[in-house]
Amino acid sequence: MGMMAPDGIGAMLRGIRESAGLTRDEQALALQEAQGGQWFDPENLKRWETERRLPTPVWHELLAEVYGRSVEEIVRAVAASRRYRRSQRRTGVEGEEDAAVKRRQFLGVAAGATGAVALPGIAEARQGINAGLSNADTGDLDYLQGAFERHRGGYRGRPPGAVLAQMRNDLDLLRDVLSRPHRASARADLARTAAGITGLVAIIQHDRGDQRDSLGWFATAEQAARESGDRHMLAWSLARHAMVPLNYGAPNAAAELAIRARAEAGRTPTAAAALAAAVTARALASTGDHKGALRAVADARSIAERLDAAQGADTWFGYPLQKHHVHLSQAFTLMGRTREAHAEQEAALFLTRSPSVMTRALLAMDAATCLKVDGDDSAAADAAADVWQRLPSAYRDGLIRSRADALHQSLVGSAHSRLGDALAS
Repeated sequence: MGMMAPDGIGAMLRGIRESAGLTRDEQALALQEAQGGQWFDPENLKRWETERRLPTPVWHELLAEVYGRSVEEIVRAVAASRRYRRSQRRTGVEGEEDAAVKRRQFLGVAAGATGAVALPGIAEARQGINAGLSNADTGDLDYLQGAFERHRGGYRGRPPGAVLAQMRNDLDLLRDVLSRPHRASARADLARTAAGITGLVAIIQHDRGDQRDSLGWFATAEQAARESGDRHMLAWSLARHAMVPLNYGAPNAAAELAIRARAEAGRTPTAAAALAAAVTARALASTGDHKGALRAVADARSIAERLDAAQGADTWFGYPLQKHHVHLSQAFTLMGRTREAHAEQEAALFLTRSPSVMTRALLAMDAATCLKVDGDDSAAADAAADVWQRLPSAYRDGLIRSRADALHQSLVGSAHSRLGDALAS
């Protein structure tokens, strides 16, 4: 028998959505808008509609608002789904027990014929193991999926260290849950969630300037993505991984990782494919291959134009236009094409509506570097120093520091000294 309750939450959510004539992606966008634009994964909605997962209490109020039901109705529907699950499991266990009795009767006859004696408790032990595997950790798995949804939205004005501290308990739980047995389907879901959460930690460590730890977390994310069988998750992990060597002085290594990411992403326009193309453009620009960089820019633009709403979402797993312009700003800056770089910076700032302290600072550093490229070292030093002095202390390391140091090293004379003094303050 199936695991869908006829009066459960899955039937309710799917019925309301289909009555409204909405696709699952469109319904996910409605949920996203209802929570202030914070990313909502359509795959999460699919799990609820098919009751592979049940929405935890943290989601009940949002569902009630978007689906036009009371919180009490949502709670009752979830409870009906849980009761139905338990009844189906009991039915399955009873069927197994009947079969076990018949097997024991058969084995008894066989033992009498052969003289063999069955070990007591073996069948019961296996049934207990099966029950443990089928019922393991549903609550923890649901919680971790919800944690992944919460964290993937990005910094939202918070410093990297603060976000990492908020993830600490979830990482401890993830480590604990991974050490337990799970059914194959649950294990695949858990591995995908693990890839996402550990990839987020890798991004934060990259932004904090801890290259070694970031690389270690990306290796873990890629291992989990391979175990999950989700090629899009693996492509995303590789593309984000490529940004570590890109931003810390190893552009050739970055280009190799980006190429692997493009291969995993396939031909479908995805956030990972667009990011991989943008990283390739930046890496080739850094090595002096400007023709190759311009081809990669065109590739990134082509993919970005074809992304759907989910792939273009403003999260660490999406590739929104704002991030697209930030990447191209850096690519054109590295190529010395300052007019195009300024255009990308203006477009990115226009789309930067959240606090985005880091994004604004990186764009300002790119603008300062463009002044250097155009031959005005003094203005470049003053602009970069102004960015640095207004930057909160929690952001004065990692990626922004790396970008400021690179500009500082390219300056000479009094401009070099002025910016050096600012960075030392």
